[in-house]
Amino acid sequence: MKKIPGTRVPGRHFLFVPGPTNIPDRIQRAMMVAMEDHRSSKFPELTLSVLADLKSVLKTTAGQTFVLPCSGTGVWEAALTNTLSPGDKILASRFGQFSHLWIDMAQRLGLEVEVLDAEWGEGVPLDRVEDALRADTGHQIKGVLACHNETATGVMSDIGGLRKAMDAANHPALLYVDGVSSIACMDFRMDEWRVDLAVAGSQKGFMLPAGLGILGVSPKAIKAMATARSNRCYFDLADMVKANATGYFPYTPPLPLLYGMRESLSLIFEEGLEYVFSRHHYLAEGVRAAITQGWKLNLCAKEPKWYSDTVSAVVVPEGFNAAHVIDVAFRRYNLSLGAGLSKVAGKVFRIGHLGDLNELMCMGAIAGAEMAMLDIGIDVTPGSGVAAASVYWRAHDRVPKKKVSKQRQFYEAHSTGSLQG
Repeated sequence: MKKIPGTRVPGRHFLFVPGPTNIPDRIQRAMMVAMEDHRSSKFPELTLSVLADLKSVLKTTAGQTFVLPCSGTGVWEAALTNTLSPGDKILASRFGQFSHLWIDMAQRLGLEVEVLDAEWGEGVPLDRVEDALRADTGHQIKGVLACHNETATGVMSDIGGLRKAMDAANHPALLYVDGVSSIACMDFRMDEWRVDLAVAGSQKGFMLPAGLGILGVSPKAIKAMATARSNRCYFDLADMVKANATGYFPYTPPLPLLYGMRESLSLIFEEGLEYVFSRHHYLAEGVRAAITQGWKLNLCAKEPKWYSDTVSAVVVPEGFNAAHVIDVAFRRYNLSLGAGLSKVAGKVFRIGHLGDLNELMCMGAIAGAEMAMLDIGIDVTPGSGVAAASVYWRAHDRVPKKKVSKQRQFYEAHSTGSLQG
């Protein structure tokens, strides 16, 4: 096929959607494996190590982890169908496209959903959840659904606070949490928050291609499986429990992705889980500085307590279409930004700042988004976003002082010229 001159865009593509994320070279190499027998006596070494280390990421010792060959949407379905029966009532907050889609799935699966609608730009309304649970004196509500991080609006909810609200109402409902764009990036405490079903996906904080769904299940949720009557087959966790016990799967697993997950977990623990969380917050603060202090634009998230450390949704000025920013960024600058979805379509563009990232990579996204805005006529000061991010990052530590090693302190002192000789 004849190539058309001028159609190739040189250089590396800048991927800054909030998932899929950049895949580190080490993970890509780890997935380049020859196929092998997934029923061999050696295979459980891989499976069991992955399942055990996922428990550390979720911060659970009591729960059980599962890896399913699907996206996060499949794990939503597995969480619901394995623990609930048709006609069961659940309580769910809706404040963005992904919380809406989980509600829609529950309804299509035959569940009765009491929906608490909140403004897009806010998170789970804790007081209203508590009120709804207190009013449910007969305990008809069997589960509470919450998105830890609403990817569509760049909003993070307080899951620890949600657990306190449930406890204050003295309600026994199961707690289901979508952590697809938060787990492995932001602190998630499955045992401490008593999350019963924790949902994650491979293509975000785990820095892998899409295709592996991660599910953390509490002992309480495992017990609920015995009475759940929803139809299920491929996603039946009972089959997984039996096969996983000896390190196998009830069907052919995606071997390259599992080897990638093994390498991903190794990378996370080499950096240090708490260091990963600190890095994401530090990078997010720099991006937010670019948006609010540099460009003088607003975030979709209404207050700092809602700010997400993995994605920022930027509100464009009245009279402009955010889709045009995204298109120019992609076609002219080889930069992928996230689109606004549903209620915020055309009103926001999203910068994903999660996964395998550092300051200079984020600088590229900020500069590209800024040039695209200028190209379509949005009045921002050239260079202002990069300058604001630079000021923040240079003034702050990637890791809090209490976590900085003596070696790191020595390096920083030497690099800033405070050591003589």
